[in-house]
Amino acid sequence: MSELIRQLNKLTADEFIDDEGEAYRAKLLPGLNAEELAALVTQMPIATLPPEVTELLCYSKGLLFGWLEEIRFDAFSDFGRRGLFPACIELAHDGTGNYWVLDINKAGEWGAVFYVCHDPAVIIRQANNLLDFLGQVQEYGRFKSTSWFDEVYERLSFKIWKERKTHTGLVEATTAVASSDDVLSVFAAQQLPEFLFGDLRAKSVTQGFAYDRFLQGEQIRKHELEPLWALVPLRKSWISKLFGW
Repeated sequence: MSELIRQLNKLTADEFIDDEGEAYRAKLLPGLNAEELAALVTQMPIATLPPEVTELLCYSKGLLFGWLEEIRFDAFSDFGRRGLFPACIELAHDGTGNYWVLDINKAGEWGAVFYVCHDPAVIIRQANNLLDFLGQVQEYGRFKSTSWFDEVYERLSFKIWKERKTHTGLVEATTAVASSDDVLSVFAAQQLPEFLFGDLRAKSVTQGFAYDRFLQGEQIRKHELEPLWALVPLRKSWISKLFGW
């Protein structure tokens, strides 16, 4: 039995108390059948799944949990914002336009989980992988306001947003190209000079950044293997500059 399934079973064996004081448990959803699994595989960047993910999906495609309702492991998407996550799993959402997504890189590796908030428009590295995310969900069920999950959702997103004018969490092209970090410098050298770089790799000191100032589609370019983005700031119209919008 994989660590993912063990953590899933630990989560569903736990009992939690909701805001009304009522006890509840997470409930497993059934696993994918052979046809459903094959259909998901065809959507993957290299038409394959990591073995531990295949085992998990055959066991369960997700769970029902509190106010998040469904957490799904099979909801493949390009996330609707082209460039941010060309391939990902939409693990969960809060019903108001905020999502938790698991990044899948071009090599088909299932990587970190990110909280993408639309109001404020902030992206935050939530967990290093799906196993950590499930542990955070369980921690939230137990401890709520003192959990990392709640910290990201209720406080960190607004903190990053408020600081965006003085500390954007983004690296300018000249700094990125000159970096001793080969991954960042090579990626930056392939972009135009006006690009800014959002680095949410595990080694990064940045927890998140605001993305409201950037165009979608071709103006957002993601590294093929890493959670590293090149972004072009929106060019303000003369009327926006005039009125300070």
